[in-house]
Amino acid sequence: MIHVSDVNDLQLLTIHKVGNQSKDEPLALSQTPLDLTDESIGSLLLNYFIQPFSNNAEYYHLYHSADINLNEIFSFASQIFDDKIKFQEQSINIAKHLFNHSTHPKIKGGELYIAYFDKCLVDGEEAEAIGIFKSENKETYLKVYLQNETYELNYEDGININKLDKGCLIFNIEKEEGYRVSIIDAQSKQNEAVYWKDDFLQVKRREDNYHQTENYLDLCRTFINTKLSENFEVSRADQIDLLNKSASYFKEKEQFDLDEFTEDIILQPAVIESFKEFKQQFENNREVTLPDSFDISTPAVKKQAKVFKSILKLDKNFHVYIHGNTDLIEKGTDEVSGMNYYKLFFKEEA
Repeated sequence: MIHVSDVNDLQLLTIHKVGNQSKDEPLALSQTPLDLTDESIGSLLLNYFIQPFSNNAEYYHLYHSADINLNEIFSFASQIFDDKIKFQEQSINIAKHLFNHSTHPKIKGGELYIAYFDKCLVDGEEAEAIGIFKSENKETYLKVYLQNETYELNYEDGININKLDKGCLIFNIEKEEGYRVSIIDAQSKQNEAVYWKDDFLQVKRREDNYHQTENYLDLCRTFINTKLSENFEVSRADQIDLLNKSASYFKEKEQFDLDEFTEDIILQPAVIESFKEFKQQFENNREVTLPDSFDISTPAVKKQAKVFKSILKLDKNFHVYIHGNTDLIEKGTDEVSGMNYYKLFFKEEA
């Protein structure tokens, strides 16, 4: 949980305009921070900046393969944390750094907000934070106003404070690992958007319970959907049943235990051995280490639940949703037509 409770905790804010170099758009830099004496504006800004992070339990660390001090954002943030007088100077460096990475033709220019928060609550721990936010999309708003005792209409383009396009909060915690970092990217599914996380910020996933839970869920899904059918005779209905049981384990348990999971969910010794071999391959390919036990992260389970699809697709004619007992499903082959079939046993239609 990330939270800023007081508008006064937003102590410094500056805005720069960062265009796209490939479109010959300019970089326009402010020379001084904004005046934040208007509390109404401050409250709106807090909602715009912080609300998207309030339920974000996924964290990163700033990273560099050779030396963390060579990560530009780490260097700029460290100088601000060490001496707030350098805030404006370093905010300009951050804007220039983003401008240098805004070269993909589909990257949108926009306003870049650099903020310093004196107090920010992150998972119950109070810390200073630096915010880096970017607005890329404008929306059209109608303006209704009274003139000469008659209502008039006009319009104006502006920023929707309920839709943050890109954001990053760097907390003054875990400096040796690259600070604890939270990221928002509304365009993260687009290839051109990776510049925000991979090129501009340069981060890697923080090794925590959220990360471990997400990795194990991905491991289970990949094993069941691919490796299991390669090594064993298994129907798609049985695969879905195992997916459902795996998902239920993570939803119902507070702690993951590898031996318990394999014995209670996978059951068959040969399949358990295959799963553990696949786990080693998964670790090598992803360059991660998956512990045998850890506390399960509920937010990670909720996020990954949508990829555990319990849908049996039969050609293009039928989609069967399987949520429970696969003993009530019988598969066979019709000798006359040579086509496969499923029998579904039930007591009544819902």
